[in-house]
Amino acid sequence: MNSFFTLLAVLSAVVVAVGLWLVATANRLDRLHVRMDAGWAALDAALARRAVVARTVAAGSLPPRQAQVLRAAAKEAESAPRHEREVAENELTRLLSEVDRRRLPAPLAEELSDAEQRVMIARRVYNDAVRDTLELRGRRHVRYFRLAGKAARPEYFEIAEPDPDTAGPSGGAAEKTMVRVVVADADGRVLLHHEPGPGAGADAFWAAAGCEVEEGEDLRAAAVRGLRLAAGIDVEAESLIGPVWRRSLRFSAGGRRHEGSEWFFLVHHAGETGDGAKGPARGVWWSPARLRETDEAVYPARLAELLPTLLESGWDGRPRSIP
Repeated sequence: MNSFFTLLAVLSAVVVAVGLWLVATANRLDRLHVRMDAGWAALDAALARRAVVARTVAAGSLPPRQAQVLRAAAKEAESAPRHEREVAENELTRLLSEVDRRRLPAPLAEELSDAEQRVMIARRVYNDAVRDTLELRGRRHVRYFRLAGKAARPEYFEIAEPDPDTAGPSGGAAEKTMVRVVVADADGRVLLHHEPGPGAGADAFWAAAGCEVEEGEDLRAAAVRGLRLAAGIDVEAESLIGPVWRRSLRFSAGGRRHEGSEWFFLVHHAGETGDGAKGPARGVWWSPARLRETDEAVYPARLAELLPTLLESGWDGRPRSIP
């Protein structure tokens, strides 16, 4: 009898402990959703301010046709529903990049640069909150016990960031353009290579094969060259799909800051592969499950989410801005 009561007490303690753990997890998830909502409010305000500044720019010394198009794009960005907002904001970014800022009054040029920088910062803060929320929502116990309740699944907000040349002074940063080729097989596995970090003390990471684009070199030609050099794979430029993604680069190496863009192409691989198997030139094939569960650094950071969507839906013909 004593053993029975002891067992019952132990089971009760375990149930209480698990219950408290689940409550703590639910509270943390709720705080993450609050943080994400606050991040979106800040991003929405930053985007609204950029639209106001864009209209002020259009009212200044721009040619009439350019001013008209810019005003219309700013209005569209402000009024677009959430599911169309990324497209509208990307169009506004593109039009602002075409403005000759040397002809703007210095205070207005500085205000525009400041508005763009605030959008960049707010977007990253919001997307960081989305990433943390999705990571917790994806855990087994959260899904099993439905701790997220009826809260809508968070979505990243992906818009192209202004090029360093148009977003304000780069402070002497070196410009760099990289190109990478995502090699995927029929089962969604991707070929990744282990690379050292871009500076002293920087952590190593896994990434698709690629290289730096040489001056005057076409992106596709660079992608073919990079895939051959890094992975030992020869492909025709016409077989490359994309560029499917674009990522902004910002890092320090050799005592100097580097800024620029990283462009991604996709190519399908029909040969023999296997999860964890060695690929060409010391590459390793990663399965979708391994991508989702790994604690190692993989770039782009959302490859586990981006790649299946790309493979299932196909490329829509436009490069997508990714973190």
